[in-house]
Amino acid sequence: MNAETTLILLTVFVGITAISFVAQTIAILRVAKTAREMKERVDAFIPKAEKLIHTAEKTLVDSKTQIGEITTRANEILAIAQTQMTRVDELMSDASARAKVQLDRAETVLENTLTRVNDTVNSVHGTILRPIREITGVAAGVKAAVGHLLKGSPANVAQVTTDEEMFI
Repeated sequence: MNAETTLILLTVFVGITAISFVAQTIAILRVAKTAREMKERVDAFIPKAEKLIHTAEKTLVDSKTQIGEITTRANEILAIAQTQMTRVDELMSDASARAKVQLDRAETVLENTLTRVNDTVNSVHGTILRPIREITGVAAGVKAAVGHLLKGSPANVAQVTTDEEMFI
């Protein structure tokens, strides 16, 4: 390559470098302008943010005391509820035990009553119904005898067989 071509190439490269420096300068100026605008916005926002932070801190302090009070009250209520549940459990246990005892007593009374009723029924059967059956049997025998005597002797064998089957 000759010196003139090299000189032209170097000139072109220097020109391109100068253009890139100019572009970089423009970009940096725009970034600086945007940074200034952002700073102005942030500067305008900072007092509002400080007020908000102050209000939030005050709210947190107030909330902390209220949460403490609520927690204390909730613990008291839970303790009372636990005491009441213990009492209710004891009451239910006592009532269950008493009900079981009463059911056992009622069952015993019922068994005794049924036994007495059964004994009474057996006694009635033994003392009243047995003699009535015997009397009924004797009366049926007397009736059959009287009926037989009044009829006379049976005329045929078929009549005697029917009478015996009815008697059995």
